[in-house]
Amino acid sequence: MANVFKNSIKGPASTGGLNVYTTPAATSTTVIGVNVANIASDNIYVDVEITDSSAGVTKYLVKGAVIPKGSSAVLVGGEQKVVLEASDSITVTSNVTDSADVIVSVLEIS
Repeated sequence: MANVFKNSIKGPASTGGLNVYTTPAATSTTVIGVNVANIASDNIYVDVEITDSSAGVTKYLVKGAVIPKGSSAVLVGGEQKVVLEASDSITVTSNVTDSADVIVSVLEIS
């Protein structure tokens, strides 16, 4: 089994949603960090959704989180971790067009 630390750096997230990470086939992932930075000139509201592809279910990790202008939010980190299976994904949506940069830090286990 190979363990590999990786970052997925994406942006800007927008009103249509941005897939920021998808677990590769034959791999499980521990999400060790999700940081969302507001790059807009006003406060933004973000949703982060996790899709469990094997169950066909999408649920909110956070809904409507306020990120003030010039600030960021650590939505996963510290003691909190999220486990993803192969083909599971994370999507970030903002209420403002092109307003959020996202960094997802993971440990992939294959």
